[in-house]
Amino acid sequence: MNQDYQTLTSHIEKMAALRAALTLFDWDTETTAPPKSLELTARMVGQLSSLDFEALVNDEVRKLLQRLAEADDLTPAQAAVVRLLRKELENMEKIPPKEYRAFCELQARATSVWAQAKQNDDFDAFAPVLADMIGYVKKFAGYRRKEGQSLYDAELNEYEEGFTKEVLDPFFALLKEKIVPLLKKAAAKNASFDKSVLRRRFEIEKQKEFNRWLAGYIGFDFDRGVMAESEHPFTTELHNHDVRITNHYHEEAVENAIFSTIHEGGHAIYEMNVADELTQTPAGGGASCGMHESQSRFMENMLGRSHAFWEPVYPKLKEYFPEQLGELALNDFVRLINKAEPSLIRTEADELTYCLHVMIRYELEKELIDGDLSVEELPQAWNDRYEAYLGVRPQNDREGVLQDIHWSQGSFGYFPSYALGNAFAAQIYHAMKKDLAVEECLRNGDLRPIRDWLKEKIHRFGQVKKTRQLLREATGEDFNPQYYIDYLTEKFTKLYELETE
Repeated sequence: MNQDYQTLTSHIEKMAALRAALTLFDWDTETTAPPKSLELTARMVGQLSSLDFEALVNDEVRKLLQRLAEADDLTPAQAAVVRLLRKELENMEKIPPKEYRAFCELQARATSVWAQAKQNDDFDAFAPVLADMIGYVKKFAGYRRKEGQSLYDAELNEYEEGFTKEVLDPFFALLKEKIVPLLKKAAAKNASFDKSVLRRRFEIEKQKEFNRWLAGYIGFDFDRGVMAESEHPFTTELHNHDVRITNHYHEEAVENAIFSTIHEGGHAIYEMNVADELTQTPAGGGASCGMHESQSRFMENMLGRSHAFWEPVYPKLKEYFPEQLGELALNDFVRLINKAEPSLIRTEADELTYCLHVMIRYELEKELIDGDLSVEELPQAWNDRYEAYLGVRPQNDREGVLQDIHWSQGSFGYFPSYALGNAFAAQIYHAMKKDLAVEECLRNGDLRPIRDWLKEKIHRFGQVKKTRQLLREATGEDFNPQYYIDYLTEKFTKLYELETE
């Protein structure tokens, strides 16, 4: 091993340990921590974050990375680690340490403030924290941005490199142009999609049992992972042998937890399949937020909402809920879980409307970060945008501007990755079907060939390869959103028996 890289490894191990501790605090805060722990815990998070900052931003690491950037004897994995650390160092060393610690302490407090505000339907209680968060995000983006780059483009680049407003604006315009008319046609025929049967009482404990079984069925390894509950379902990991997912259960909406399990399971399987040599290094984890989201949306929608997937699974669900589902045929169940209907809640949205939810957040984020919208104006702007794009208007902030956790975490620029993930997933699905009889695998209840294909083409590389490289190598071409448009058009034209143009 290159001697400089060997020396760098000790710094990487220190950073990995500190970040694992921070991940555990975050997990605990979102799942089981007592409410009154918040302030004192935030101080510990601030201290650990400062130590993590110092572990990266120091002269020894800087000199090591400078020399390693010129080295010609690194493996692809080592070269990726150096590339990623140099980028992180370049960004971090521009931030004053005291500001970074204050920001991390704010993050530790903000999610709990948001959760309480959501529970109480009290945006005013969250607004000052959100304003502070936006202030830090804009300040840090200002430190990072290149000459001539907007603040929001600097943020977007942190989550999906190369996907700037110049790329995203026409992408969302295409989705709006093609999806809104399709949605209107489908909505006109929704009277035959009566979901009242799925609004009966489904006992929470039975839902938990079924969803644990379902997670294992799709490939979640409980020897390397755990499930818990949180207000907002999410996935996190310490390394590829400790991956954690959460869910949220509703008695009268059984499908919500089911698709959260499949969605978060897709994220988790990606993390579990990252190569051992990469985990606990900067090149561990998914290639990008969009690529990560593609794996969860692929599992949730391309597979999990298909008829073939439910042929072996639906009888199991009926075993848990014979009274509620006894008279509901498989074909009708599949139609209902694919119903396209404008709604208020993004995480519960159907495939056809989902990206419109993301587009609203994208537009609002641009305005918040680039200075065209104030925090005080946000709830009204949110409600107006929902009415304009989806034809529904929130009656309160709990189901409106307070529904998502992301802004309380400072994750501005993250939302577009959800829409990109859907488009990546459709492109990947199109390529996979050339190599595998996907529906046959699903009907046989055997998802292993599908997981193996994803592991070979995408998962094992972690962040060694960038998103667009993975797409080109896995599908044979660069990012092409037309596959997503074609997928939605074909699926919902058939499901709703719409006339083709």
